[in-house]
Amino acid sequence: MNLIDQAEDFVSNLLKDKLSNLYSYHNFNHTLTVVNAVKELCKKEEVVDDEKIALLVAAWFHDTGYIQGYENHESESVKIAAAFLKEHGKSDDFIAIVSNLILATEKEYVPKTQLEKIIKDADYAHIMGSEYGTTCELLRYELKNIWNISFSNSEWAAENLEFLLKKHRFYTDYAQRKWQPLKEKNLIALQKKIDKQKLKESIAIENDNKKDKAEKPDRGIDTLFRVTLGNHTRLSGIADSKANILLSVNAIIISIALSTIIPKLDSPKNAHLVIPTFIMLISSVTTIIFAILSTRPKVTSGIFTRKDVEDKKVNLMFFGNFYKMPLQEYDWAMNEMMKDRDYLYSTMIKDLYYLGLVLQRKYNLLRIAYNLFMVGLIVTVISFVIAFKNI
Repeated sequence: MNLIDQAEDFVSNLLKDKLSNLYSYHNFNHTLTVVNAVKELCKKEEVVDDEKIALLVAAWFHDTGYIQGYENHESESVKIAAAFLKEHGKSDDFIAIVSNLILATEKEYVPKTQLEKIIKDADYAHIMGSEYGTTCELLRYELKNIWNISFSNSEWAAENLEFLLKKHRFYTDYAQRKWQPLKEKNLIALQKKIDKQKLKESIAIENDNKKDKAEKPDRGIDTLFRVTLGNHTRLSGIADSKANILLSVNAIIISIALSTIIPKLDSPKNAHLVIPTFIMLISSVTTIIFAILSTRPKVTSGIFTRKDVEDKKVNLMFFGNFYKMPLQEYDWAMNEMMKDRDYLYSTMIKDLYYLGLVLQRKYNLLRIAYNLFMVGLIVTVISFVIAFKNI
């Protein structure tokens, strides 16, 4: 078995056993691509004998250092190759040539000799390949797995475009003549992909803007109705509570008056209490009447016709307009209203408006009731004081 075959056997077993699966790009498949590219370049650039052997050995070993990690992998590759070559009895000069060729694959290194140019071009042979896009994705996954570096589709495309345009070039005559056109073909495809992504993103942004413009007013309107309805409901509850307070207090006053004061008015000596008691009862009864009026519900027909719905005259959100209707009719009417955005919002506006009118009536009656209660209480106290002074 010659040295090249031994190198192939050694590297394939080494990468299979010790290279992490996280290296989706820098693995045996990449190494084999570089070796085949070196063979092609050696043939076209007429490199033979020991120089060709040195190139092929360097190609096999150039990424073996990845078994020790990403950092300084070229130096680690040199150590592995040197140990292999010493074991196979190669001279120090040959080992030095192979080592220099491996180091020439460092990303920022500019090749100086013909052999360095060959291995440098071979290391980037995937750039002119028909599977360039797939190969780039493997490198993208490797960067994510090893360095936790993530790229969006547009960012990754831009990164590759910049590399092809500004950071990479072929050095050998054959690569410049034959591989450069293939690289440019991939470059054009990549540019088209970027343009397509930009167009897609532009359309998506435009659609999002349109959607936001369409949705935000609706959300704002919904919030407005929800908040306003909640406020109306709370105010109505407060009004009912105030009315209940008046009813309870005045009912207690009347109850005490009927059980304690009125039975004593039959006696002539208590005649002076008749007018104050009468004022107290009248003010309490009047207050109760207005408190009851503020909480008394308004009775409605509970019926609507299909013509009312078609003419948008009925408020389907108030129970008093539909409580006598069959479920099928109400279901139809609600579906008709929900189909018509203007009718729906108009109904909600009417509902708020009429709730506001109800609240206005309640609070007006409550104001009258509280004023009557206050004035009646004052007049009652004054009349009792006068009555007791005139005894």
